[in-house]
Amino acid sequence: MDPTLSGETAPEAGLDDGDPAAKQQLLLCAEFSTVASCDAAVARRHLAENAWEMERALNAYFEPQAEEGAVPRRPETPPAPAPCVDLTNEETTDPISSERGTPGNLQQEDGSVFSFITWNVDGLDINNLRERAGGVCSSLALYSPDVIFLQEVIPPYHSFLKKRASSYEIFTGHNEGYFTAIMLKKSRVKFKSKEIIPFPNTKMMRNLLCVHASVSGNELCLMTSHLESTREHAEERMNQFKVVLKKMQEAPESATVIFAGDTNLRDQEVTKCGGLPSNISDVWEFLGKPKHCQYTWDTQMNSNLGIRATRKHRFDRIFFRAATQGGHIIPQSLDLLGLEKLDCGRFPSDHWGLLCTLDVIL
Repeated sequence: MDPTLSGETAPEAGLDDGDPAAKQQLLLCAEFSTVASCDAAVARRHLAENAWEMERALNAYFEPQAEEGAVPRRPETPPAPAPCVDLTNEETTDPISSERGTPGNLQQEDGSVFSFITWNVDGLDINNLRERAGGVCSSLALYSPDVIFLQEVIPPYHSFLKKRASSYEIFTGHNEGYFTAIMLKKSRVKFKSKEIIPFPNTKMMRNLLCVHASVSGNELCLMTSHLESTREHAEERMNQFKVVLKKMQEAPESATVIFAGDTNLRDQEVTKCGGLPSNISDVWEFLGKPKHCQYTWDTQMNSNLGIRATRKHRFDRIFFRAATQGGHIIPQSLDLLGLEKLDCGRFPSDHWGLLCTLDVIL
């Protein structure tokens, strides 16, 4: 989803004034306003009525809509993370790890292939969320990737993944609201460390999540982010993109660096930033710009948002920096995921997922 934030979180205006408790309340109001798409007065009232506890306040704000049985059409601003949605009332089996003989597993038996999926799962849309989350998990089970990069995860979605994908370690960029996640297959990828790089001027709770790991003896630096959304926030988005490129450049030369996420970038914005450094590739371009996976956000093909106008964007991108020493990992293919409607009549997300396979040269 590509939401627009209105109101620009007015509570932040006075953060340099007053005592620490007052500053904390202003920050909470700003965060509540961002997540719930409401003005500062509404945010303050709900937080004050719920002892300034964010989750309780968000529940109080959104539960009346659920009780009335009418979920309104999603506004242009970011909808609620809906912490009251329960996705975990399903079987306790681990479909992602229990699949056997799938294409992904067969490819990876000799360690010569490395694969990952990146997907904005649109957890902010609570409509058909359980079925849509199940659809995402079915794709993860089918391809059994070594690494999974997710954006727009909400706490109930995170709980669902922990229950359904116990064969993966899950690392998140936040614990509340909505956030990114990186999942590592325990049997294949060895975790080393994690760091979160803040975007100090974000209005949308965005940051850069980095996980350092290794696969088949190859050092990895894995990154994901959900860069600032909408045209109106292009300047901040480009600043965030520059942070991503800088962090990729700073990674050890012995590491293969992979960034995969929802960048919300337009091509002209990449150009305005000076393009990509000579040692960093856009994987879609590296593979010859295959037409079948050019657009990852396509309102003509994907009806989830109900937008009549045709909009096609390559919001979801993969950037790659090869290691300069040791073994090498080389991108080989790229495909879209989530192209089939579920029984509910909707797709797993308003974004298509991307499946990338790479050759591991030992």
